[in-house]
Amino acid sequence: MSFQFNFNIEERESSPGECEISLSKHTPTIPDKDVQPEDFNDLNRSSQKECVDNNECESNANSIASNKTLFCKPAAEHQIPEDVCSVLENKIVESSLGLQFVNVSVVEKTLSDSDVYGEDIVNKSITSNSDLISGVYEGGMKIWECTFDLIRYLEDKAVNFEDKAVLDLGCGAGLLGIFSLKQNSKVVHFQDYNSTVVEEITIPNALVNCDSNDLTNNINEPSGKRIKKSDAKPGLLTKCRFFSGEWSQFTQLMKNQEPPMKYNVILTSETIYNPTYYNALHEVFRNLLADDGIVYLASKSHYFGVGGGVHLFETFIKENKVFDIHTLKVHNDGLQRMLLSLVFTHS
Repeated sequence: MSFQFNFNIEERESSPGECEISLSKHTPTIPDKDVQPEDFNDLNRSSQKECVDNNECESNANSIASNKTLFCKPAAEHQIPEDVCSVLENKIVESSLGLQFVNVSVVEKTLSDSDVYGEDIVNKSITSNSDLISGVYEGGMKIWECTFDLIRYLEDKAVNFEDKAVLDLGCGAGLLGIFSLKQNSKVVHFQDYNSTVVEEITIPNALVNCDSNDLTNNINEPSGKRIKKSDAKPGLLTKCRFFSGEWSQFTQLMKNQEPPMKYNVILTSETIYNPTYYNALHEVFRNLLADDGIVYLASKSHYFGVGGGVHLFETFIKENKVFDIHTLKVHNDGLQRMLLSLVFTHS
């Protein structure tokens, strides 16, 4: 199956309160290869992550990294409402190939009429015709293609999550974390840049996939149906915590936990598209991964317009000499996509 991606990334102008990020330093049925993007709630709609050759990627990376400043969006924890039914209010839930998820188009329509979280990411995304606005919106309302590659791999290899602490980093829809949750993880933490994404997409998806035994019976039509409030049950959500904010801020928040938080497994998909973020991402891994832990990372080989990709990221990791990085699988259908793992070098 081939996916086409077209878009531009917008850069946010520097302002007081920003920080430099230096480059130096749930077991769901998995989609078949022939499934079309429309089967997954406009999966990859208006996607801005397109591949180009190595030279162009590296040139873009150097240009972006030399001038980029990132807004230090504070990290915050999002509490699960005591009335979990309120999470699904005004939501339409769809089902396709065993996956359940809120209809993003409906969420976007609701959010375009009000700015409950003070981010206004839907209108800004529409105005800029972009799914990525650096320092404003990092694409969390889309389900990116590599997420399904990684879920397939984790399922095919029967990766053991039992009694593990798991982080779904840059979670968006939260499907990676939801998968691990249904594999008996001890705890699963979800993190995304935007509060809006966590409140309107991640938490509802966790609920409908893992915490409503009766929901499946109510979602038999392709167009989706509204959830009956009486069907929602707390269940596996008690194992979950949800966070928003910039990566360095999130890292500090989790280091300040008592005891400091360490994850046995970190799952992340399509988060290495911008090389300017590599240092902050590396610090998440270095500070929050358990000594014997592992990172599973899914990515396209190259990203047009933002400059990142596997080649640059591997180089960055090797230069820092903290992690060993390995290629787990390569997908050559359509744009090349890769699955990677990272472990501490002393492991």
